[in-house]
Amino acid sequence: MAGRGEAGVGRGSAGDLFLRVRFAKHPDYRAEGDDLYYDLDLTPWEAVLGTKVSVPTLGGRVSIKIPPGAQNEQRMRVRSQGLPQRGGGRGDLYVVLRVQVPERVTEREKALWEELGRESRFNPRD
Repeated sequence: MAGRGEAGVGRGSAGDLFLRVRFAKHPDYRAEGDDLYYDLDLTPWEAVLGTKVSVPTLGGRVSIKIPPGAQNEQRMRVRSQGLPQRGGGRGDLYVVLRVQVPERVTEREKALWEELGRESRFNPRD
């Protein structure tokens, strides 16, 4: 900031003030340029069948549609919900899908997963 620093030696004019600005890490978002990234946890069945979910933005919550067959790490773009840009407008919000698998299941859930394993023709290693 020009002329906002301390006074110069021998009544000289004020020098310049330099500010160092650091952004603190946000608890919900990662920033890359003007874009924000938000990790969204999904159940396996939500990823397979698709769903609608509400996600937070800087201006409030928005509903997004997760398509059937969504993949882990897939990015869903929500336009103009990122950080403000210098020339006006806003960056985008990218919702990164994170498919979560339960650590513990009931006996009934285990039986259903086993049945699905027998019925399904899906093999990610083919």
